[in-house]
Amino acid sequence: MNYQLLLPETFLFLWAILIFVVDFFRKEKKYNLAYLALLGLIITIILVVISQKGDLFGGMFHGDSFATFFNLIFLITGFLTILSSVEYTKKLSSYPGEYFGLILLSMVGMMFLASAGELLTLYVSLELTTIPLFVLAAYRKDDFKSSEAGLKYLILGGMSSALLLFGISLIFGLTGTTFLKEIKTVLIVKYLATGEIGPALILSFIFMIAGLGFKLALVPFHMWVPDVYEGAPTPITAFLSVASKAAGIAAFLRIFFRAFLIFQVDWVLLIAVLASLAMIIGNIIALLQTNIKRMLAYSSIAQIGYIMIGVVSASATGVSSVAFYTFVYMFANMGAFITAITFSNSTGSDEIKDYAGLSRRSPALAAMMAVFMLSLVGIPPLAGFMGKYYLFSSAIEQGYIWLVVVAILTSVISLYYYLGVVRQMYFQNSIDENPQAITVSPALRTALIISVIGVLLFGIFPHIFLNLANQAAMVFLY
Repeated sequence: MNYQLLLPETFLFLWAILIFVVDFFRKEKKYNLAYLALLGLIITIILVVISQKGDLFGGMFHGDSFATFFNLIFLITGFLTILSSVEYTKKLSSYPGEYFGLILLSMVGMMFLASAGELLTLYVSLELTTIPLFVLAAYRKDDFKSSEAGLKYLILGGMSSALLLFGISLIFGLTGTTFLKEIKTVLIVKYLATGEIGPALILSFIFMIAGLGFKLALVPFHMWVPDVYEGAPTPITAFLSVASKAAGIAAFLRIFFRAFLIFQVDWVLLIAVLASLAMIIGNIIALLQTNIKRMLAYSSIAQIGYIMIGVVSASATGVSSVAFYTFVYMFANMGAFITAITFSNSTGSDEIKDYAGLSRRSPALAAMMAVFMLSLVGIPPLAGFMGKYYLFSSAIEQGYIWLVVVAILTSVISLYYYLGVVRQMYFQNSIDENPQAITVSPALRTALIISVIGVLLFGIFPHIFLNLANQAAMVFLY
């Protein structure tokens, strides 16, 4: 066996352990462990890029282009999260070393999840992903909202895991295997023999969609998102909004496109309905929010609705559009949260009304926030526009015109609250006669520059990563 396929995941796991060990012996300035974590992520990114392709343990682990693509999303998101946490962790009473180590451990779970070719491996990887996030959501022990966020996330996360595990048990009972490729073969044979798939398989689809729906924050499984996003440390909220969703998307694509694609008629319509509900409810409730974190929380619910349009397409084009949009969404959403972190560090506020006059206090910060907001809407020539274009095109190819109409109409709704932030920054005056200057630390400045470059670069030159997204989609064609 070629165990070198496991090198990126093994290295990152050992690096996380190193963070814990160094944290134990280091007595002061523990927030500087962020730079040690960043070094580990850079090395892991290099290992992912140069890693070989192949399978391990009889197909339990896939080292393929799909895993590589999503691993890059996880690692870049983690890199931006840790960069944005350097100043934040200086204020924490808890040990920052644990904070950074838990982020790395969660990413290890995500990387195994993207490579899983077997349901129990996928489930264990999902738990390794989410358990550190339960702790991180409640990391501000002196803040009631943070404790509440961690508890809600733990309870509902446990419930979603149980639903997913019950769906897995039904599949095992029907097929006698947990390997995705073998599940597909057994189900096809049974279908050809009987001509019907039976209620047990339909029930397993429902439980799996419900379990993964919690991770993705699909309506009606979204109830935990606003409170958890508001209460968690803001860098962790950003990490949850991108990396956790990307992990859920990778798991969904692995399961349903590897094992159940031939039965798409039995689950695609359900996903289409859930996607449309997410777009409608997420955008409408986001209109009512006055807190930037809660607004971005409901926005992320709507965004997963847009992403699932590509899943509904149930085609290679749909998978590549999902992968590409997840990648460009990462830069815009992380950038918006990093801007919110920068603003909150200086003012102590997360209220949208307090962004009034930001263009005069910090023109560069306001301009970058405007770029992120417009990209999330889908305004050309920003990356969000190209991402939505490919998603909508894949749905139209498969005849889901009604779903694209819903997506376009709800995008118009989102224009109001995203531009509401821009309006505050550029067309409203601050109520404070002597507003506090916005200071941007080198780490936050670096994270913001990376994010804005990503939004602009992949909007103007989308083919750079669209080709990699297409290669990722090809995995499901054999």
